[in-house]
Amino acid sequence: MLHGNKVTLRAMERGDQAIFWAHYNDLDLELLASSGDPPTPVSMAAMEARFDKKIAETEPDYWFTIEADGKVIGDCALMRFDQTARTCTLAIVIGERAFWGKGYGRDAVATLVEYGFRHLNMHRISLDVLASNERAIRSYKACGFQEEVRLRRHIWVDGALRDAVMMGLLRTEWPGLTPSSSPTASP
Repeated sequence: MLHGNKVTLRAMERGDQAIFWAHYNDLDLELLASSGDPPTPVSMAAMEARFDKKIAETEPDYWFTIEADGKVIGDCALMRFDQTARTCTLAIVIGERAFWGKGYGRDAVATLVEYGFRHLNMHRISLDVLASNERAIRSYKACGFQEEVRLRRHIWVDGALRDAVMMGLLRTEWPGLTPSSSPTASP
């Protein structure tokens, strides 16, 4: 388990799938977190099959359930690893609206980033976000991410082409970097 100031990131369990099922079937949430795939209803059986597939995979994707105040509020992941370049992609969904705008997502991102840099020895962590998702962009910037690319009219969402933003954070830019965690520090 990983502990932030407000959240705990823990292994995803089969019992979490009912909560994620509600998140994945929330049209407004799906549009906000869209990656360009059209929103489609997801059955509980499909959620469980996805969970079973993730458990059986040998490729490293680090998926976490996000808990806060004793409640499952979302999920997050580090995925799409390039071990040669030491890069990966971050994804997060806070599905419980009562936890929006209160720093829970930011804490989850900061905790996951620390895990990626400190424990997985990543050099760069990137993410994609809709340009219109200003709350998420502020959260990512607060964790040190910088906008690197704006893809104009790139993703079809809710009946229109929308801009997407690619953001990145290098280990050397990470606010949590200390001399002992620096790749150039001597022992």
